[in-house]
Amino acid sequence: MSASSISVELFKKMVMNGAINLKNNHKEIDELNVFPVPDGDTGTNMSMTVMSGVREMNACESSSIIEVAKVLSRGALMGARGNSGVILSQFFRGVYVGIKELDHDSLSVEDFMYCLESGCKIAYKAVMEPVEGTILTVVREAAENARKKVNGIKTIDDLMKTYIAEAKVSLNNTPNLLPVLKEAGVVDSGGAGFVKIAEGMLMALEGVILEAHEDSQAQKKSAAASFESDIKFGYCTEFIVELKKPESFDEQSLKSSLSLLGDSLVVVRDEDIVKVHVHTNRPGRALELAQAYGEFVTMKIENMRLQHSELSSGAQNAPQAVSKPRKKFALVSVCFGEGIVSTFKELGVDYVIEGGQTMNPSTEAFVEAIKDVNADNVIIIPNNSNVIMAAKQAAGMVSDCNVEVIKAKTIAQGYASLMYYDPESDMEANIAQMSEAISNVTSGEITYSIRDTEIGGVKINADDFMGIVNGEIVVSTKEKSDALKSLLESCITEDSQIVTFFCGNDVDPEDFPALEAICGEINSDVEVEIIEGKQDIYSYIIAVE
Repeated sequence: MSASSISVELFKKMVMNGAINLKNNHKEIDELNVFPVPDGDTGTNMSMTVMSGVREMNACESSSIIEVAKVLSRGALMGARGNSGVILSQFFRGVYVGIKELDHDSLSVEDFMYCLESGCKIAYKAVMEPVEGTILTVVREAAENARKKVNGIKTIDDLMKTYIAEAKVSLNNTPNLLPVLKEAGVVDSGGAGFVKIAEGMLMALEGVILEAHEDSQAQKKSAAASFESDIKFGYCTEFIVELKKPESFDEQSLKSSLSLLGDSLVVVRDEDIVKVHVHTNRPGRALELAQAYGEFVTMKIENMRLQHSELSSGAQNAPQAVSKPRKKFALVSVCFGEGIVSTFKELGVDYVIEGGQTMNPSTEAFVEAIKDVNADNVIIIPNNSNVIMAAKQAAGMVSDCNVEVIKAKTIAQGYASLMYYDPESDMEANIAQMSEAISNVTSGEITYSIRDTEIGGVKINADDFMGIVNGEIVVSTKEKSDALKSLLESCITEDSQIVTFFCGNDVDPEDFPALEAICGEINSDVEVEIIEGKQDIYSYIIAVE
């Protein structure tokens, strides 16, 4: 049945369905990564971003569409991960701004068109230097071209169909705007993720309510081996409901709503009885959703975190956290790999957010880190270009201290910047010195390819070892040693003084002497430092100064 307007209930259903559609297809979006390295994460980032917003939205009991949109926007912002995730959160903020400006109880076709345009405007404002051929282009062109046709559109369904059709045209054109996309043979992953959300919203309008698929990674974790901090959803919630209107019970709708509250969801119906099992942090909300369909026959809620802590040796005697004294300076950094994390801490980093390459941290993770270090001045070292936007979002949300984000896009750059950090200096001088160090370091990485492609004139085959210098692939070959030698020849010059290797989990310590030998052949005066980074995916991360 077509809708001529959007009520608060329909708005929540549309956004939730869009989020689930992206979640169920996030791996497809991840695989659109331009570089054929096994760390594509755009789909994952966008899914976690919008899911964060949806969870907050579903917990909001307000009947005001303005308040619901506000909560959605705030949740998405706090959960924003990666550049595309931050942009997506700003799109939803723009939708909220549009709804607030209209101040209507429901949204007409014209109203919703205005909100989609508002989403586009706010998303563009969030990016200092917008690049066309990305999610921004898809959001803008979808809104601009749908606007041209809106006068003849009578229903929200038809508006969404038009909007999605225009978004797909824009998405398919992204390779013509960004040569790197055309060369890699892919469309923009952020734009593709956005289309999945819009398609899910249309499905809700058409009465197709989706159910979130269980995350395979969560299934692989053994509960017995997990520490308390690994238990994402702490309450095992089970109940049986006797349906008051069995003939009108919408099982799919209940599943969809419950799936966003946690994991390990099982819903079984037997005539007028429904049994539910779910792990969640909001057992009360789960019960409330189910109670709308009937009366409880039985219910049981168990705190899995408490059960685990009682079983863990010595856990009940763990010391209580003590608030940290206020300090002048603190450093927050994003790192991955046990050895890299240890090295950054040894060099003065107060708080490490583990992640970066395969898991971009959220805005909320940065806010928590900033608060935890309790300092007047905080410098964030992102070590990844896809993390900088979330870090800057967090910096703008904290008012009780001075926060700066340096543009360290690689582990090598972050490592070099730490050599010039002076806790006795002031913020301006530190930022200047650390930024100069970043500009003077060459970053090198050795990793493997997951597909055949050609980038920058370099032909790449699946399972090749690739050498990446300052973000550009310079070599791809079957042998890791050949790729490493070619990469070092591209990085080391006669002026180079120090070469630092962060060696991954797949590198044997017996190979360390060979690293010094290769560097010596290129420049006999260069000093070599070798650190067991113990990182995955990247065999070598190299800093040349």
